[in-house]
Amino acid sequence: MPRVVVLRMGHRIDRDKRVTTHVGLVARAFGADGIIIANTRDTAVEESIRKVVRNWGGDFFVESGKPWREIVAEWRRGGGCIVHLTMYGLPVNDVVPRLRDRDLLIIVGAEKMPGEVFEIADFNIAIGNQPHSEIAALAVFLDRLFGGSELKREFKNGKIRVIPSEKGKKIEIKA
Repeated sequence: MPRVVVLRMGHRIDRDKRVTTHVGLVARAFGADGIIIANTRDTAVEESIRKVVRNWGGDFFVESGKPWREIVAEWRRGGGCIVHLTMYGLPVNDVVPRLRDRDLLIIVGAEKMPGEVFEIADFNIAIGNQPHSEIAALAVFLDRLFGGSELKREFKNGKIRVIPSEKGKKIEIKA
């Protein structure tokens, strides 16, 4: 099974904790294997995401602090494909069929991306050509990549599980 990892760039500790956490939560819920927060070590965000994994299950990993160029170089050496989500890229629906069954490093930014990222990416992919959230872009991209199958995924070793219901909230809590 191909690996899908999100590379979060431009994370600012004092400003982006919540958004970066949400990027991680979306990555996990929508089928990615992990998230790497580039350049900046943020143990609070790491722990927040790990707590969700402990409670809700799965094998999702989170790392932070490693230089982004080093991450990209390692990924490239391993034969993986670099995908950059941007509003300036090619339409997502045109590109996704070529990406299935490949190891993907998906780059999403918190601030303006260095121009170099557009050059090193194998694919610059647009989720529309209007300003939007990197959280939304990641969710749409992963949903298109996995064709909706990620929404049916069972997370192993979780302590909490939602029981679908027409009305109200039902959960199962394992001891």
